[in-house]
Amino acid sequence: MSSESTTKMHPQFVASEDLAQVLSKMAMSTQAIHADDFVSSHRAIAPAMHVAVNYRYARDPDQLVPGENIDPNSPLEPFVYSRYSSPNNNRFEAVLKRIFHGGIMTYSTGLAAFHAIMVLLNPKRVFIGDGYHGVHGNIDVMTKLTGVQKLSLDELDKVGPGDIIHIETPLNPTGEARNLSYYSAKAHAVGAYLTVDSTFAPPPLQDPLQFGVDVVLHSGTKYIGGHSDMMCGILVVHPDRVAEGWIDTLYAERLVMGNVMGNLEGWLGLRSLRTLELRVKRQSDTAQQLVSWIHHELRDASSEVSRVVESIRHASLQEKNIQDGWLKRQMAGGFGPVFAIWLKTPDHAKRLPSKLHIFQHATSLGDVESLIEWRAMSDSTCDERLLRISCGVEDPQDLKWDLLQGFRALCE
Repeated sequence: MSSESTTKMHPQFVASEDLAQVLSKMAMSTQAIHADDFVSSHRAIAPAMHVAVNYRYARDPDQLVPGENIDPNSPLEPFVYSRYSSPNNNRFEAVLKRIFHGGIMTYSTGLAAFHAIMVLLNPKRVFIGDGYHGVHGNIDVMTKLTGVQKLSLDELDKVGPGDIIHIETPLNPTGEARNLSYYSAKAHAVGAYLTVDSTFAPPPLQDPLQFGVDVVLHSGTKYIGGHSDMMCGILVVHPDRVAEGWIDTLYAERLVMGNVMGNLEGWLGLRSLRTLELRVKRQSDTAQQLVSWIHHELRDASSEVSRVVESIRHASLQEKNIQDGWLKRQMAGGFGPVFAIWLKTPDHAKRLPSKLHIFQHATSLGDVESLIEWRAMSDSTCDERLLRISCGVEDPQDLKWDLLQGFRALCE
């Protein structure tokens, strides 16, 4: 298929004009349920699961049009091959487009999505701070292929046209925030691009596009999926960049790189989007309750918490930034469901997860189950005293009890 014909196939569905106008005035929770009501040609409320890879062409030779496969019985679904588009993924992207307010492209994983950014922009330099080690590893691979340089955020005086400033906020593994308006001004003043990993704060917590971000990255495996059963990556492209053709280019490049999301993952993702707002708000509120409790207990040297815990970090504790105003504007919906604690010894950090009953000791985050990870298990660069905590949707008081009895068990 030519690049022209494949671009025409890209499924950036828009609902009927009336529905689009009505939905645009409604809340995120309503849009997440109804944005794809008219993407499918059938009337079933629950989306069907389509796992087909390929689709029959018309039997009538006069109806064969290269690059198209219109089915008169299903005019909204001109499918050919699932690497181009598929029913599940089209509906998933339709809802994402509505609630993320930008152009959408989905991928097999979050790292595949970041790799797509690197291929799209092909920068000479990437300015990046702390954050997910997988992204740093991906840049290292690209250095081998293209010679791209990786510089720190302390070297922004060197940033120039075509460079990328990549910010992760909230930050992995601490859940601390970074000022997007500041980095947006730095990037665009010199013709550089700002890309942001917003995995730790999906809607409704923050919308990086409002602060001039060019591309937002989400590991959809985390909060978008939310149930420990799917992997995907998502790019949200600023409308101005969509107008410049970025989505068309990303689509054409995804076709040949083959990093498309699976059909089953598209169906699971659509299922999960229906409850995204409910889950994330609950998880963020729970995290803030636990962080506030631990932070308060650390002020009392005789408390059971302070006997075990050395320190804690989370966006809600960035008091000066909250007072300055930028953090509250940026994270108007809440400060995020992930935080980190440092215990007094590596041995205590290694042992604490085994003392807990509700928190599951596993990597990743964003699930309905609360997770805790001795971070050294998956990131060798981390302090061995560090534990990353991802709040699920369990009762906050039960989670508090679980942590407290775990701290007590370490002291016995």
